[in-house]
Amino acid sequence: MEDAFPRVELWGSRLRGLLPLRPLNLLTRPADLLTARRLANRLRADTVCFRDLHGLQRTVSDLLVFQLEGKGTQPPLVVKYPCSSRAAASLAQGCDVVRQLTRDDRLDEWRRLLPTVEECRLGGPFPLVAEGRLPGVEGNELLRRAPERTRPVAVSALRAVGDLHRATGRPEPVATRVREWVDPRLAVLAEEIRWCRQGPGAAATEALRDRLIRGLAGRTLTVAWTHGDYHPGNIMLSEEHGTLTGVIDWADARPDGPCAIDSYIFVLALRQQLGGRQLGRIVADVVRRGSLLPDDRRLLTEADVPPPDEDADEAVLPLLTWLWHVAGNAAKSARYGRSNRWVAGNVVPVLRAVAGR
Repeated sequence: MEDAFPRVELWGSRLRGLLPLRPLNLLTRPADLLTARRLANRLRADTVCFRDLHGLQRTVSDLLVFQLEGKGTQPPLVVKYPCSSRAAASLAQGCDVVRQLTRDDRLDEWRRLLPTVEECRLGGPFPLVAEGRLPGVEGNELLRRAPERTRPVAVSALRAVGDLHRATGRPEPVATRVREWVDPRLAVLAEEIRWCRQGPGAAATEALRDRLIRGLAGRTLTVAWTHGDYHPGNIMLSEEHGTLTGVIDWADARPDGPCAIDSYIFVLALRQQLGGRQLGRIVADVVRRGSLLPDDRRLLTEADVPPPDEDADEAVLPLLTWLWHVAGNAAKSARYGRSNRWVAGNVVPVLRAVAGR
């Protein structure tokens, strides 16, 4: 009888791993509508009707998000309600980053791309963040409707993030920063993903650490404000012209990051969206091939990304980018690490490719 509880726990873990990564919004919609209206009335003094609420959804990162129409002189808002302590911490970080960037005089006109934080109330029974709604449409939505606009959209987005990096960055030898860029994120993988904690997964994770430290040693990179999750779903675009009108979701940003990863994640996520393959399989192909695809390399010339050296490991920056992306997701919500499908498509292929398996 001693092992009865471990068996129940194991089967419970396996069953959770089979659940879909994305929340089933239809099941929670009635309760979510009531919560959204209650939040909106706290912002607008009990004047909100259900018809004023749009785009209600639960995200993979444990947020309830909706748009609130403006009334009179009141601006339209994007309202976010954290459904977990991790989500609340992520919102707090994002608010702090946006406020820092808004005060940064080096950015000048670039600050128009930032959301305005109208409210950041993360204490009490109904925590929320309300941001001014940026103009335009999300990049992934525009590209789904008009894939032929992919290249001009990518050029606009990469040039804009390059402007951010040039305004706030400086070239630095990265030897003293490598471990702070790598070790905490590998620790997240080990903590959140069972496969990374033991056996082949743990060995492959250590192989990744060694490859990143060796590959980055001796390099000089631009260290700057780094968004950390700069993919098409986190930019707003003019529907008519496809030009950048805003950048959202700053929870993963930091002022002294390896800013090249912003451009790399955009290019890799673009390939993911257009090809329908999971990001981990795309990055695993880069590792096995030893280089990016020529089209992706050409796109990166639109941003301030260092060209690959002939003697350098060209997979190092894609691997660093991938690590920041998957560790950021896994830290935001336990859904990621518990999802067998997400781990199998986004984590295992890369680590196996690094380990040569």
